[in-house]
Amino acid sequence: MVNEKRLVDLFINLVETDSTSRHESRIRDLLIRHFKARGLNPEEDGAAGILNGDSGNLLVRVAGSADKPPVLFAAHMDTVKPGEGVKAVIGDDRIIRSQGDTILGSDDKAAIAALLEAYEVIREEQIPHPPLELLFTAAEEQGLMGAKAFDFNLLESKLAYVLDDNNDPGTIVIKSPCQNEIEYQVQGRAAHAGMNPEDGINAIQLAAQALAQMPCGRIDENTTCNFGIIKGGLARNIVAPHCRIKGEARSHTREKLDQLSEHLKNTFIYEVEKRGGQAQVHLEFLYPEVALEPEEEVVQRAVRAGRRLGLNPRLAATGGGSDASVINGHGIRCVNLGVGMKNVHTTGEYIAIDHLVQDVKLILAIIEESCR
Repeated sequence: MVNEKRLVDLFINLVETDSTSRHESRIRDLLIRHFKARGLNPEEDGAAGILNGDSGNLLVRVAGSADKPPVLFAAHMDTVKPGEGVKAVIGDDRIIRSQGDTILGSDDKAAIAALLEAYEVIREEQIPHPPLELLFTAAEEQGLMGAKAFDFNLLESKLAYVLDDNNDPGTIVIKSPCQNEIEYQVQGRAAHAGMNPEDGINAIQLAAQALAQMPCGRIDENTTCNFGIIKGGLARNIVAPHCRIKGEARSHTREKLDQLSEHLKNTFIYEVEKRGGQAQVHLEFLYPEVALEPEEEVVQRAVRAGRRLGLNPRLAATGGGSDASVINGHGIRCVNLGVGMKNVHTTGEYIAIDHLVQDVKLILAIIEESCR
């Protein structure tokens, strides 16, 4: 039986432990201590050096008590900012929030707490289970960087469950987009803005004129693009000699992603260069699309588990990426499960205690289904 008080205490301890991206060492150490106290030997990889962070990814192997194929569960350790000094507050409505000046960190510490509590229940009630592989990744919020640095040859599991969707427990994400990060650069020519501006070529203006000719936002039901950061210039009285824009493109279809990215690139270069500037566009493929079929075992196992709990399972598509994208890209069939965290990445983030409890029950039900 889920111990609600222990679960809530675990969750609060986790969210009040700072672990912004590339600074996950405190939560890593907490997890290492927790599992070692229970006779397990967490393994940290060398991803910290690749990520320029203070923590790698953490893998915990749990020997099975049933002769069944292993199953992977994954969650990420890092949070976005403002994520330092979080203080959790439990309301009379059984909702956990931060004090309001930081995020809460239920993304994704609700998942971590649920996994820890699920393991406690397994130990206490001696629930039969297959071998379990628990993966806690770093720098997920920076573009799934920890998962991309992980050596998936270390794993034996062929089916996996990431817990990192903001919908309610019972939601099973089977489709998500692939994504390109796109950096646009303009080189103009500096000049004094008051004495001889005609001798300059303003890179910021060229960038603006190019962006005005490019699509932005929703392209179709499953395809989007965005311009998120713009930096340029040297001073207010100097014609800006350079400008840089960082953006992205996403689609559930690789062909559409490629077509959109190429269109963005060609349009930007053409519009800048026809006005006398120089342009470069750099594309980086961040992660592959997820496209699971409803009848696949990894999906149906979660559906059966949800139905047992009366959660009315719902298959869903999302516009965001998760570690499930990377895991699927390595040939492990993986869905992303709804956790119930709300308003993530804002100081208004919250999660219901009832959803935390349901998360644990769903993990246990999936494990029990894996023994059938």
